[in-house]
Amino acid sequence: MNWEILFSMQNQLDRHIEKKHHVEQSTLFESKYLALLVEIGELANETRCFKFWSTKAPSDGETILEEYVDGLHFILSLGIEKGYKYESSENYQSAGTVTEQFNRVFRYCVQFHENTTEENYRTLFESFLALGKILDFDEKSIMDGYKKKNDKNYLRQEQGY
Repeated sequence: MNWEILFSMQNQLDRHIEKKHHVEQSTLFESKYLALLVEIGELANETRCFKFWSTKAPSDGETILEEYVDGLHFILSLGIEKGYKYESSENYQSAGTVTEQFNRVFRYCVQFHENTTEENYRTLFESFLALGKILDFDEKSIMDGYKKKNDKNYLRQEQGY
């Protein structure tokens, strides 16, 4: 996948939001990090993968994809803030259950937060892509879902969200 397209779109959205809300990129890392954790939690909640006590089915694929790309927005944004990009790689692997992969993603989020190296960013990015693979999202659906949600985010900004 050409990640440069998404990084560019995210950078434009970030600059738009920063200008509209009179905030500086340098002050947002902690907020974006927390937002990422929340979005990953919301994604897990929609998949219901950890809810062994419940028989209710997961949300529909479109809802799960929208939550997934919400997380991707913040991963991209954190990378932009630190000056990191992700180059395509098919080296990432998903292993185990959906719940185990969610736990890996959370672990790598914390690791990146504690030590914001480019290597830790790449590990976080790839663990999130592996989660997408387990959730059966291909590159086209991720790209399409991201673009759709990006448009929605601009609309929300214009509507005072």
